[in-house]
Amino acid sequence: MARIGLDARLTHYRVGGTSRYITALVSAFEQLQAPHELTLLQSRKSRERLSDRFKSAPIWTPPHHPLERATLSLELWRHRLDLLHSPDFIAPIRGGKRHVITVHDLSFIHFPEYFTAASRNYYNGQIAASAQRADHILAVSEATKRDLMDILDLPAEMITVQLHGVDEQFKPLPPSQSAGAIQALDLPDSFFLFVGTLEPRKNLAGLAWAYRELKLELPDAPQLVLAGRPGWHFEQLMADVSAAGMDADILIRHSVTDSQLPALYNHAVALLMPSFYEGFGLPALEAMACGCVPIVSQVASLPEIVGEVGGKVDPHDTTTIAAAMKRTLIDGDWRERQATKALKRAAGFRWVDSARTALNCYDALLN
Repeated sequence: MARIGLDARLTHYRVGGTSRYITALVSAFEQLQAPHELTLLQSRKSRERLSDRFKSAPIWTPPHHPLERATLSLELWRHRLDLLHSPDFIAPIRGGKRHVITVHDLSFIHFPEYFTAASRNYYNGQIAASAQRADHILAVSEATKRDLMDILDLPAEMITVQLHGVDEQFKPLPPSQSAGAIQALDLPDSFFLFVGTLEPRKNLAGLAWAYRELKLELPDAPQLVLAGRPGWHFEQLMADVSAAGMDADILIRHSVTDSQLPALYNHAVALLMPSFYEGFGLPALEAMACGCVPIVSQVASLPEIVGEVGGKVDPHDTTTIAAAMKRTLIDGDWRERQATKALKRAAGFRWVDSARTALNCYDALLN
């Protein structure tokens, strides 16, 4: 039986995004009864048990440490792993006989100005080396695979697309099940919604100006809710958002939990995701699973994820964003059709399929 290690250190430090990817894979591996000896490599500080079936091992090296490729290699030596899966981009210099990494996006190369100097140095200095060292790469979308081929000059056969799934909690809810979360967050019954890290790459300043255009035309339009934790350059971003002059109608909620998210999607008029770049765009998928209409950028991975559902906008054109928001308000028949299509589209994304893709990759390398 092969000894496989899954680097799960990040789950102790962050929620959402890559952490959700890790925990979802672990749960799906349990469902599939993965025929391997799987060890979850967790932070020594973590008290959370990610699995009742798989064993865990405490790791001292924190994620995103500048020396982690070396120090993690030393820690993993005693585990004698046949394969190590690093789901957070960066793999150690050594750690297993075979190495798999997951690349979620190359935003730090596309938009270096949106990152801090420290984060640019961390990613730019290590992602290329980690990708070259890997035996295989899992890319979370066709768009990310293209980036890996075009920017890092990696061969197509080295990369497998592994789409995300959507958790079962994301589904249409009756008002009796969702009202409590909305009240706890002190939100109105209906609103436009953004979900994600609050950082410049998400184009929130452009969204604020588009919302201003909408309100000038439709003064009674619902408020705009920005749900997410502060990211890089947060203070400057909030100053840019405030410059649109819509502070009274833009509600910011940093403390939304994963359990509250389904209620937000169920009460939203539409999910707004006019990002300049996304490697996948999980909120768009979660929103569709709840029957919420997505309005997304027509760039990178987002059109790939939503397909023919909802609206596609130019992230640099606030007028097109405002027009898409207006349509969801004044064209009820269109919105209902899109909601139906959204549910059907989301049903095709399952974490067990994502986990099976990873297992097939492991097996191919081990054999």
